[in-house]
Amino acid sequence: MASVLPFSSASDASSTLQAEAPRRLRLGDALVREGFLDEASLAEALEQQKLQDQKIGRILVANQAITDDELVEALSRQSGLDRIDLDEEPLDPELVRNIDPYECLRLEAIPWRISGGTLVVAIANPELGREVVAAFDDGIARVTLALARPGDIRRAITRTCFGRLRADARTRCPAAFSCRDWTASMHRWRPRLVVAALTAAIVAAPMLALQILMGWVLLANSATMGLRLVALFTRATRSRPSNEVAAAPRLADYKKLPRVSLLVPLLREEKVAQKLLDALAAMDYPAPLLDIKLVLEEDDLITRAAIAARELPPTIEVLVVPADGLKTKPRAMNYALPFCQGDIVGIYDAEDRPDPSQIRIVVEHLRQAPPEVACVQGFLDFYNTRSNWLSRCFTLEYAIWFRVILLGVQRLGIPIPLGGTTVFFRRGLLEQIGAWDAHNVTEDADLGMRLARFGLRCEMVRSTTLEEANCRALPWIRQRSRWLKGYVVTWATHMRDPRALLRDLGWRGFLGFQVLFLGGITSYLSLPLFWAIWISALFGLRFWESYPHWMLAAFFVSMIAGQIVMFVSAIVAALDSGRPFLIPWVPTLFLYWPLGAVAAYRAVGEIFSRPSYWHKTEHGVDPSAPEKGFTPLVVWPPSEDGSRRPG
Repeated sequence: MASVLPFSSASDASSTLQAEAPRRLRLGDALVREGFLDEASLAEALEQQKLQDQKIGRILVANQAITDDELVEALSRQSGLDRIDLDEEPLDPELVRNIDPYECLRLEAIPWRISGGTLVVAIANPELGREVVAAFDDGIARVTLALARPGDIRRAITRTCFGRLRADARTRCPAAFSCRDWTASMHRWRPRLVVAALTAAIVAAPMLALQILMGWVLLANSATMGLRLVALFTRATRSRPSNEVAAAPRLADYKKLPRVSLLVPLLREEKVAQKLLDALAAMDYPAPLLDIKLVLEEDDLITRAAIAARELPPTIEVLVVPADGLKTKPRAMNYALPFCQGDIVGIYDAEDRPDPSQIRIVVEHLRQAPPEVACVQGFLDFYNTRSNWLSRCFTLEYAIWFRVILLGVQRLGIPIPLGGTTVFFRRGLLEQIGAWDAHNVTEDADLGMRLARFGLRCEMVRSTTLEEANCRALPWIRQRSRWLKGYVVTWATHMRDPRALLRDLGWRGFLGFQVLFLGGITSYLSLPLFWAIWISALFGLRFWESYPHWMLAAFFVSMIAGQIVMFVSAIVAALDSGRPFLIPWVPTLFLYWPLGAVAAYRAVGEIFSRPSYWHKTEHGVDPSAPEKGFTPLVVWPPSEDGSRRPG
């Protein structure tokens, strides 16, 4: 190939590019001249660009007005750079042995070959030519640039650097905040030692041990009840925090819309693949500003085949995560994060059906929020609530958590344990704190605490994502055991240095952390004790006589008051979610919680055997349509800019 723009230094690149810029044809005009585009489509794209922080070429490709090939060809004619096909002419593997894959991804550039003593670098964006030359200029060889499709460049980076990318995905979270050492085999003697010590104490002094246990359970139950009560009180006295966005803003209200990356990790999700693509296609956000990554595991051949069988729009890219002994959702997201191109990064699960206007609401919220607000969490709800009793109770529990407790947590200034989906981050801050802990099976809740420890905040937004409720008992128990196992591991990880945690979170955050994590697991583990005391009292057994009268009185008062607060919370949450038909099912929740106790004891066992094992929730087993008569919290306005949506 001919050498085009050969530079021996970055300053030469700068001067040459600046000198040629006035003589170059505008990209849109070049596309029209080559016959790739008509004037009307160009005019439409230029109008969109006034409201979007995006290049005209990307807008046209996302609108499917031109193809990637046509864009590269037009850029070649405009810039004078030759173009290469990395699939037909692979790069020299020796040139990329020690490259920085993250810098290559940022620049969308990779060394290709050495020709006549000149290093040829494949790039996707000629405007970054000066930076690219500076990055690869070693002061010895001359550097020349050639154009390639951006997708080809990313695939080439993946093929040549997968080893480093895979290893970094496991250890991206700083060791001081990760559970990878705590869950390693050599360190599992610590929880075993604690259990052995507790068992010895119970055998040595059973009555005293039971009284201490009762005291701890009373304290945890009272703290949990108090949190619910405060959440209800703050809700009643303040209907909506000042920083909540009530409705989707109009597109005309924006100055420049940012690009948003969406990570969608998939594992054995072939049953819901089409519904997922339909949900993504319905998002009411300009297609050129959506960067959607479907994150698939290398050995998940069924899902890969299901996705490959569908024609994906240019806004969706498939990323295949190299096989690893550790197979968790946070590891997959760590691997995919460097490939994201948006300023905001959001997470969705395979079965999600988000509000079409959700991204607009998130963007507006983050635009108005102070810079220390690193992420926002939307509400989660279920579309198959009416399937059976378990799905109704699960819906009530979710409504209590998202619409009462988490809103109360936010208003109290306590760190929010995030959900695994419908959560959006400022990308720079997410990368700054080390992204996700690949070994934690509740990486979302852990990340909420870690953000707070770095002086950052999370906030709730009133936008709802519908997903599929796990409505079968055994899969429900497996899913809940993973959540509770992750809560225990998260608590133990952050409590390795209690003084540092107290310093980072302050007293309010520190106590809130104990209630949310330690109190949550305690409430489930203590259910057998509650049932034993109630049964002994009702049937005249002598078990309860081993406790002091004041402790028994406190127990019964706490239990009755706690149930009243929980019932009120459930009723408020059911009304807030637009599902008053669930209120008659609230009294049956006392039969629902024992399933959580089974999951909790299973979780404790797995902490010793496989703390990082990810219990996969099967989706698509209950393909219910969204319920008739259920009105989402946010009314979804149509697109106002005339842009095409993805798909």
